[in-house]
Amino acid sequence: MAARTSFSQYRLEAEIEKHRGECQWDKIVTLVKQFSQKVLDEDYGNLMLAEALLEQCLKENTAKLKDFTPLTEKHDPKLGEVRRYLTDILNRGNLQPKYMTEAMLILAKLHFVEGSYRDAISMHARAGIDDMSIDDEPLYHIRLLAEAYVIKGLSLERQPTSVASRVRLLERDEEVLVCFEKSCYISLVYLQELEKAFSTAQSHSKNPKSNTTAQEYELGFFLEAALQSAYVAHFKRGNIVKGLKKLRKILRAVEAKAMQNFRMTAAKQLAEVLLHTLSEDCYWNPFSNPPSDLLSKEESSALSEISCNFSRQPQLYSGDSLFCPQDSIEEALLLLLISESMANRDAVISRAPDQKDDRTVSLQDATAVYDLLCITLGRRGQYSMLSECLERATKFTFDEFHLWYQLALSMVAGGKPAFGVSVLKECARLHPTDPAVPLLAAKVCLGPLHWLEEGESFSRMVIDMGEEAGEFLAKGYLALGLAYSLQATDARLKSTQDELNKKALDTLKRAYDLAPDDHQMALYYSLQLAIVREVSMAMEHLQRALKLKQDDIRLLHLLALLLSAQKHYLHALDVINMAVAEFPEDFSLHFTKIKLEWLYKGPEEALVTCRHILYIWQTVFNSLDVSSGSEKESTVEGTLTTKPTGIFLTLPDFQDGDTSSMRLSSTAASQRASSIAASRLLQATSGASMQSASKHGPAQLWVVLEQIWLQAAELFMEQEQLSAASFCIQEAASIFPVSHNVLYMRGRLAEMKGSLEEARQLYQEALALNPEGLKIIQSLGLILNKLGRSALAEKMLQDAVQIHCTSHEAWNSLGEVLQAQGKSQSAVECFLTALDLESSSPSVPFTIIPREL
Repeated sequence: MAARTSFSQYRLEAEIEKHRGECQWDKIVTLVKQFSQKVLDEDYGNLMLAEALLEQCLKENTAKLKDFTPLTEKHDPKLGEVRRYLTDILNRGNLQPKYMTEAMLILAKLHFVEGSYRDAISMHARAGIDDMSIDDEPLYHIRLLAEAYVIKGLSLERQPTSVASRVRLLERDEEVLVCFEKSCYISLVYLQELEKAFSTAQSHSKNPKSNTTAQEYELGFFLEAALQSAYVAHFKRGNIVKGLKKLRKILRAVEAKAMQNFRMTAAKQLAEVLLHTLSEDCYWNPFSNPPSDLLSKEESSALSEISCNFSRQPQLYSGDSLFCPQDSIEEALLLLLISESMANRDAVISRAPDQKDDRTVSLQDATAVYDLLCITLGRRGQYSMLSECLERATKFTFDEFHLWYQLALSMVAGGKPAFGVSVLKECARLHPTDPAVPLLAAKVCLGPLHWLEEGESFSRMVIDMGEEAGEFLAKGYLALGLAYSLQATDARLKSTQDELNKKALDTLKRAYDLAPDDHQMALYYSLQLAIVREVSMAMEHLQRALKLKQDDIRLLHLLALLLSAQKHYLHALDVINMAVAEFPEDFSLHFTKIKLEWLYKGPEEALVTCRHILYIWQTVFNSLDVSSGSEKESTVEGTLTTKPTGIFLTLPDFQDGDTSSMRLSSTAASQRASSIAASRLLQATSGASMQSASKHGPAQLWVVLEQIWLQAAELFMEQEQLSAASFCIQEAASIFPVSHNVLYMRGRLAEMKGSLEEARQLYQEALALNPEGLKIIQSLGLILNKLGRSALAEKMLQDAVQIHCTSHEAWNSLGEVLQAQGKSQSAVECFLTALDLESSSPSVPFTIIPREL
C-alpha cells in the first residue's frame, strides 16, 4: 500500500512539474486542491499552491508590473495567502533543499512585486542563485532561474544611490548587466526547450487537442523582461554596438513559437535603432565585426561579453545559405517586412465590442510597423512597394485615418494618383474638418491627373470650411482659381474661356488678399493677369512676389516671359540666363532661352543652346542610368546586361552645304552614317517606342529629348538646312514614331521641299492625334489654301482663332486665307487683331508656367 501511495505521489509530482514548466497554473491549483490531503506532502502542496496563486495574480496585474507599480495585499488578498504559505514553509524547513531554494526564489519574486527590492536581493543571496546551474534541470527550474536573474537586476537598478560611492555604483552597474545577460541567455534556453517539450507531447499524444500548444503559451512579464533587459540596458548606457549585437543574437536564436510576439517587437526595435541611431556609413552586417572606432567610443567593461558556463546553449541559426543584408536600410526593411507579416497574421479583424481592447493593441502594433516602413521605403523611393504593404493593412484598419492617409500618400508618390485620390476621398470622410486632405486631393487632380472638375470640387470643400480652415483657406481659393484657369485653357468656346478666366482672376485675387505675404499667391495672380494679357498689372504684382522670394524658378521664368511680351528681349535674355545658371537642369528654361535667342540673335545662336541642352540631357540621363542601374543590379541580377553605360549625342554639323553625313560625338568622334547609327544607339538605350523607353528611365525625360531634336529641326529649317532638319526629325522619330509632334515637323519639312500633298497628309495625321494642336491646325489651313481649298482652310482657321483667341499667328494665318479669297475687309480686321495681340505676346505662351499647388 505504501509503495502504491509512493508511486501515485511520484506520478502526481511529475505531472505538476510538467505543468509548472508549461506555466499552466490553473491546472496546478486544481491538482493540489484535489490531492493534497491524500497524496502530496502538505508543505510541497503549499509551495505549488503559493507559486500558482502568485503567477495568477501577476497575470491579472501585468499592466501594473510594466509600470513598476507595487502590488499590495489590500487590493489583491492572494498576495497575503502566498506570503503565509512561503513563510511557513521556510520556517519549518521540512522540504528537500531544492524545494526550499525554490521557495526562496518565489518569495523574492513576491518581494519584488510588492516593491521591497532590498528584501528581494537578500532572498536571492540567501538562495545562492550565482551557484545554480541549468544543466540537467527540469524546465520549471530553468524558468525560475531566468526570472530570478532578471528580478535581481531590476532590483539592483531600483536601489537608492544617494550614499553609494562611484566605485560601488560602477560595480553595481556591472552586476546588473551580468544579471540581465544571464537572464536573457537562460530564457532563450528555456523557450527552446519548452518548444521541444510541446512538440514531443503533441507527437505522442492520442488526443492532440487536449494538450497546450506553443501558440497558446504567453510570455509572462518576467520572461519578456529577461529577453529585453540586456539590450535595453546597453542602449540606455549609450552602448549602441553592444546593444545591437545582443539584439541581433536574440533574433538569430532558433525560433520558438512562444516568443513570436516578442520577436516582432524585437525586430521593430532593431529597425528603429538602425534607422534612427546608426549612421549608414557606420553599418556592419550581422556576421562581421563592428568598426573599431565605434567600439572605442563606448564604455569599457570587463564584463562586456558575459560567458555562461552551461552545457545547455541557446541554438542559433547558422549556415552558408543565410541571407546577409549589406546596409542598414536593407536590414531594417527585412526586419520590418517580417514584423509586418506577423502583424497582419495576428491582426484582430472582428468588430465585436468584447474584442475592442485586443483590436486596439493589434492596431497600435501594426501602425508602429507601418510607420517605420514608410520611413525605410521612403528613403529609397520605393513608394509602390510601400503602397502594396499598406494595402494589405486595410483589412483591419476600418475607419483608421492615419494608415489610410499613409496609403494615399504612398499611392500618389508611387505613380498611382487615381487610386490615391480615391483613398483621399475616404480620408476626407474620416476627417471632414481637416483641410489638408481635400487640398492634397485637389493638388493631385489639378496636377498629374488633370481632373479639373474633381479638383474644383475638392477646392470648394476647403473653402466651405470657412475660418475653420485657418491658413489653408487661402490655399483653397488658390486651388479653385487654378482649376478655373486650367478649365479656361481647355475650353473650346471664347465665351466660356472669358467666363472662366474672369472667375479664375477673381478667385486668385481673393487668395492673394488672404495671404499677401505668400509669393505663390502673387505668382499665380500675376500669371492669370498675364494670360488675359494684362501685362502691365501682371508685371506689377510679379515685382511684389519677387520681393518675397527672389530665387523661385517660376517667378524668374514668368518675369522673362513678361519682358519678352513687352519686347524687351535683351532684358528677358538676361533674366533667363540668370535662371538657367541657378537651375541648369530645368529644360523648360532652356527652351524659352532658345526662343528668345532665335528672336533676338537669330537661329545660329539658338542652335548653340540646343547643343548645350543635349549635353545636359546626356548628363541627366547618365546620372539616372548609374543610380538606377546600381539599385537594379543589387536586386535583379542581369537585367542591365544589354544596356550601355552612357549615351553621347550632338546636333549634326552642316556648315558645308553638300555634306550629307551626320556626326555623333564619342570618344573617337568619328564620322558615320549617323541617321542609322544614331537611331540604333537610341534604340539600344531607350527603345523606339514609349513602351521601351519607360523601361529605361522616366518617360518625361524621353519626351524632353524628342522636343530637343524637334526644336533643332525647326532651327535648321529656319536656316534652310533641310538635310540637318531631316536628321533631327528622324532622331525624334526613333524615340516616339507616332508622336503628333514628329508628324507635324515631317509635314513642315515636306512643305519646305515643295511636297504639298505629302505635307497635307502628314498634318492631317498629326491632327488626328492632337485635334486641338494650334500649330497643326494653322499649318494645315495654310497648306489647304495653297492647294486651292480655301473654304475649308478658312473654316479650320476660324475654329483655331475661336479656341486660341490670343494667338496672333492664328489670326494672321486667317487673314492671309481671307485675303487670298478676296475678302479684304475681313482680312484687314484679322491682321489688325494679330498686330494687337502680337504686341503683348510672349516668346512662348504664358501657359508654359506650370499651374499647380
